[in-house]
Amino acid sequence: MTAVKEATRRPLGHFAERSLAGLLVVAGAGVGFGVLLMLVRFHWGPLYHADHEAAEWFNGLVAPHHPLVTVLQAVTDLGGRPVLIWLITIAVVGLLIRRQSRLAVYLIITGVGGLILDPSLKALVGRLRPVVDVPVASAPGNSFPSGHALGSFVAYGALLLVFLPAVAPRWRKPAIAIAAVLVLLVGLTRIALGVHFVSDVLGGWLLGAAWLGVTAYAFRLWRRERGRPVPSLTEGLEPEAGREIKPAPAEEHVLEHPRSSVAELLVGWVLVFGALYAFGMYVSHHAKGTVFDTLDTEVPRWFADRRTDTLTDLSWWWSKFGDTHAILLVSLVFCPIVLAVWKRWRPVLFVVLAMFGELSLFLASARVVERPRPPVENLDGQMPTSSFPSGHIAATICLWTAMAIIVLPRTDRWWRWLFVALAVIMPVGVATSRMYRGMHHPTDFMGAILLGALWLPLLWWVVRPNEDVRRGNRPAIESEQVHELDDELASAGRED
Repeated sequence: MTAVKEATRRPLGHFAERSLAGLLVVAGAGVGFGVLLMLVRFHWGPLYHADHEAAEWFNGLVAPHHPLVTVLQAVTDLGGRPVLIWLITIAVVGLLIRRQSRLAVYLIITGVGGLILDPSLKALVGRLRPVVDVPVASAPGNSFPSGHALGSFVAYGALLLVFLPAVAPRWRKPAIAIAAVLVLLVGLTRIALGVHFVSDVLGGWLLGAAWLGVTAYAFRLWRRERGRPVPSLTEGLEPEAGREIKPAPAEEHVLEHPRSSVAELLVGWVLVFGALYAFGMYVSHHAKGTVFDTLDTEVPRWFADRRTDTLTDLSWWWSKFGDTHAILLVSLVFCPIVLAVWKRWRPVLFVVLAMFGELSLFLASARVVERPRPPVENLDGQMPTSSFPSGHIAATICLWTAMAIIVLPRTDRWWRWLFVALAVIMPVGVATSRMYRGMHHPTDFMGAILLGALWLPLLWWVVRPNEDVRRGNRPAIESEQVHELDDELASAGRED
């Protein structure tokens, strides 16, 4: 009996020692934030002057350099709500698919808490944002604490704690360092862009550390109460889940012969570019009096003569389905879900290469062909690229066709045919809207079809995105078990 008590006391004592140090850190962060909040709220003179001097110094350093401002904007976006909400949402969906509901609930609670703390404390303090001589950026709302600093600390910290067990031990310290540097850079960009004072960013970091520490400590207490070992946080929240949350635990090689595959893709890219160049130059400069010339002359006029306010609004929305933001958004949702379900990188690589190849082929072809837009009113105004081929249509064709190629053989559910239907409907809708708006000729649409018809089969032949299905790979959740995902959150608190 004494041995049993001693065996129980040792891990509990070990937990208490480590937890005490962690609690002191969390408490210190909380106290530090409270002191800083009071100093800001009551306009403490030394802090006020230091904040304004720092804001003026950074503005003088950054404002004259527009390329630097562009880089700072790109880095600061990594701490914005759209990126962080996307990261947390995709991670939660992936964890539910992998049946890791406790970790999913942890991410939800931690993320939602961060979203609540930011606007509520800003309203409580009511601090105005910096006023600088040469504004280079703007942000709505109040200033203290920095939402980007708080959100990035909480989101990247929580994701690190959840997915650290999936990282090889030798790469865990570099992963922690990368996350820390990213959070640091996001905070610094808010100061450099003149939208936050130094104390705003420090307040965001302190509050983020306190909230992340509280939620991590609560999760560890939950594990101890259920008799589970409580490891060091450097091992993540649930080390035993490492294999399940690893993106592709059973995949040894993404491509069996990567060097030859790269060579094949490069040669194929050149051949596809050659076909696009030949067709583009023909329809742009050598097709006078042919059926192509008739189509390119009459179709834009036909659409222009039938424009109405309602159709113009509808065409604007349809056109947006093919722009860069929409294509990127769909890709960033589809690829992580495919990875979570089938645990293979190859389908993801297929989609990524499909879109990268489409973009590079479009830009190169548009640059060398240099075809002017149709001779009707261009409703979208002056565009930075030429007319042939249509980038909107080509991107829509490649994305939705690639998605259909991946989904169709991987499930027997009826909704797989929706991807096939969308692979037809989406490009046709985007093509119609682009021609209606006077932005493309019909042969620009043909050029986009040619691009997709040549590039996607080549990519399929080289990458073999569904090779794992042929070898018997099954999804993490079988088609007849999809309804079970609805029960994952409800069972989050149950013991295994």
